[in-house]
Amino acid sequence: MMRTAVVILNWNTRDYLGRFLPPLLDSLQGLDAGVVVADNASTDGSRELLAERFPQVRTILLNDNYGFTGGYNRAFAQLDEPEYLVLLNSDIEVPAGWLEPLVAWMDAHPDYAACGPKLHALVPEGNGFRRTDRFEYAGAAGGLLDRYGFPFCRGRVLKRTERDEGQYDLPKDALWVSGACLLVRARCWQELGGLDERFFAHMEEIDLCWRAWLAGWRVGVVPQSCVYHLGGGTLVPASPFKLKLNFRNGLLLLENNLPATVGARRARGRIRMRKILDCAAAIVYLLSGKTENARAVLDAHLEYRELRQLSPGTKTVPSVPAETGKIPLRNICILLQAALRGKKVFKFVRRYESSH
Repeated sequence: MMRTAVVILNWNTRDYLGRFLPPLLDSLQGLDAGVVVADNASTDGSRELLAERFPQVRTILLNDNYGFTGGYNRAFAQLDEPEYLVLLNSDIEVPAGWLEPLVAWMDAHPDYAACGPKLHALVPEGNGFRRTDRFEYAGAAGGLLDRYGFPFCRGRVLKRTERDEGQYDLPKDALWVSGACLLVRARCWQELGGLDERFFAHMEEIDLCWRAWLAGWRVGVVPQSCVYHLGGGTLVPASPFKLKLNFRNGLLLLENNLPATVGARRARGRIRMRKILDCAAAIVYLLSGKTENARAVLDAHLEYRELRQLSPGTKTVPSVPAETGKIPLRNICILLQAALRGKKVFKFVRRYESSH
C-alpha cells in the first residue's frame, strides 16, 4: 500500500532502467510513495536487471507488448488503490524534491484530475547525460491544441524549443500534460476508464486529459517541479511507425473529444480540414523523396477509418457538467503562426495565452 504509485512502463530500455532508477528511488525516500515497473514483455534483459539489481522494486510482468495504453491500463489495474498514480518514462531523470510539489498541488486542488512538472531536455554527453535549461519536446511547460488538433506547448512549437528563463514559472492550466511524467488522481483515472487502447502509443495522454476536462475536471502544470527527459527512448523521432501513430491518433483524438467541445457540426468541418492538411503533408513528403513517410500518412488514415468503428473501451462519466468555454483548446492554426513568425512564435503564444 502506498499513497502515490510511480509506475514506469518499460519495453526494452534496460540501460535506462539501470541509469535512472537509482536517483528515482533516492528521491522517494521518506515519502508515502513507491516505484513499480511494469514490463511489456521486454527481450533485452530488462527483467533480469530488475531481479538482480532492484529486487526491492515491485515488478509487473506483462505477457505481451500492449503499448503505452494497454500496458498502463493493465499495470494500474493491479495496484492496491493508491490515491495518486504517476506515469513516468524510463528515460526521465528526476532531481530530489520533484514529486512533493505535484502531490501538494493535488492535495490543495481537489478539482484537478492531473498535473505535471516542467520538462527540460536531457542530452547525451560523454558516457553520461547532461541536464539543460532548454524545454524538452514532449511536454515543455504544458500542452495545448490548436483548432485542428495539432499539439504545441508553452516552450515548444513544432520542432522549436525555448530556453527556460522563468517565463512559465507560475502554475497554469493546460489542455494536456505529457505522459512522460504525469500525476493522475486515481479516482479520475477509474472514472474515465483509463487510456483509450486504440491509440497504442502517442497522444493517448492528450486524449485522457481532454476527456478529464470534458468531465468537469482541470489539468495543469506545476512549475515548482522540473524533471529531465531524454526522449526517443522507445521510438526514434524519424520513425515512420511513430509518424503513422501521430497522424492516426491525431484524428482519433479529435473524433473522441471535439464534438463535445465545439459541437458536432463545427467538429466535422475541422476534422475535414485536418484531413486535408494531412494529405498536403503526405504530398510534401512524396515530393521530397520521403516515400516511407508519405506511406505512413496514408496508412494512418486507413487505420483511423477502421479504428473509429471500434469501441474505445473507455467511458467518460461527467462528475460536473463541463463548461466547454473553459477548456483550453486554442482557436488558432499553429502551423500558420509558426510559418509566419519563425522564432517569434513563442512571443505570440505567450501574448495569446496571457489573454485566455
